[in-house]
Amino acid sequence: MVRVKSSKLILGCLATVGLTAGAATVHAEVDRDAIAERIKPIGQLCLVGDDCGTAAAPANGNGEAAANGIDGGAIYQRVCMACHDTGAAGAPRRGEEGEWSERIDQGWDTLLEHAINGIGAMPARGGNPNLSDEEVAASTAYLLEPVMDVPEIGDDAAADEEAVTEEGPVEEEAEAAAVAADEAVEEEAVEEAATEEAAAGDDEPAWAGIDGEAIYNQACMACHMTGAAGAPRRGEEGEWAQRMEQDMDTIYEHAINGIGAMPPKGGHANLSDDEVRAATDYLVEPVR
Repeated sequence: MVRVKSSKLILGCLATVGLTAGAATVHAEVDRDAIAERIKPIGQLCLVGDDCGTAAAPANGNGEAAANGIDGGAIYQRVCMACHDTGAAGAPRRGEEGEWSERIDQGWDTLLEHAINGIGAMPARGGNPNLSDEEVAASTAYLLEPVMDVPEIGDDAAADEEAVTEEGPVEEEAEAAAVAADEAVEEEAVEEAATEEAAAGDDEPAWAGIDGEAIYNQACMACHMTGAAGAPRRGEEGEWAQRMEQDMDTIYEHAINGIGAMPPKGGHANLSDDEVRAATDYLVEPVR
């Protein structure tokens, strides 16, 4: 009787191990799918005259995808959400009519001018100088759509389409996209080189080759330059004194996962962990 019970116990354990391994495999597959979905491109470049099929975003007039194919919602999520979803630095929150009532009385043109050139604690173009006027207009339309009637973005561009020349905006955008692609390849090569050096025993971290200043200017400056929502300002030793008593791994963890009023990765979910670490290094460099 003792041998029979032991055999049953062993078989039961083996079955449990098999189920656990299978569940782990499924979980790994789910994680890979989730990662692929998170990092997929938000859009594609479509030139005038090309047969773009369904690649171009349709015009719907509500700010989510303007008539010129710019996805205002995606730009908002990447650049504007950190403040306009949380109310940081007094930013009016999307959909909160009471916070917008006086502002919308100024009219669309004035609000768009503020978004492009900045106002109060909000930097020009939300802190991302690489955004075009059309991209700022599309993201502003998405922000304002719940509280006011916004114009269809792209009407003027459609009227001027016949006037586009070989040296016009489309070719400039294509050239800029090619330059950005080359920079991305170079950045990837730098990251790989840094990883290889670290594996060979180099003391430099894997993100040493990433331009932390550029990421800071895009994702962090709006709060850490102004002190919005209690964010410690760059270079202000008194505001960093207690925080710097923690080890850097803890500071990196707070930057990646969020803490207090600061959202994970400063509200820019598309940033990699290493890009956040590089921006954090630049942020604390004057007081480190």
